[in-house]
Amino acid sequence: MKQRQQKKLSHRLFRAILSGDAKSVRTLLRSGASPERRNADGTTPLYLASVQGEAEVARLLMEAGASPDAESRGPGSEGTPLCAAACWGHTATARELLAHGADPLLREDRGAGWSPLDWADHGHHPDTAEVLRAAGAHPPG
Repeated sequence: MKQRQQKKLSHRLFRAILSGDAKSVRTLLRSGASPERRNADGTTPLYLASVQGEAEVARLLMEAGASPDAESRGPGSEGTPLCAAACWGHTATARELLAHGADPLLREDRGAGWSPLDWADHGHHPDTAEVLRAAGAHPPG
């Protein structure tokens, strides 16, 4: 697929994720949009879906090949998808990520930052923290 066409598909994919349009996300992925192509800022589609709390969109992206542990690098959107979901208390999205192999112990910033459980606990999201603990997350120490 030509670079220009892939770029257009990627822009459309990010717009569909932002609007929570799972049907469009599915169509774009079937049309060849990459589930891992970062936007110009370095943000991954899965990270954006996780911040938005779009569990179905996150599932579609992972089924299309997006890595559940790929760290996003965009300004203001740095970190792992599971940390993003945990930060905002998106429990259903966290469940999807874990079901697709996200590591509940993986810390952001290439291992030097907060874990998903840190984010859930500091954000006062007990339901999300409970899901993470059930998946094996634990406080340091």
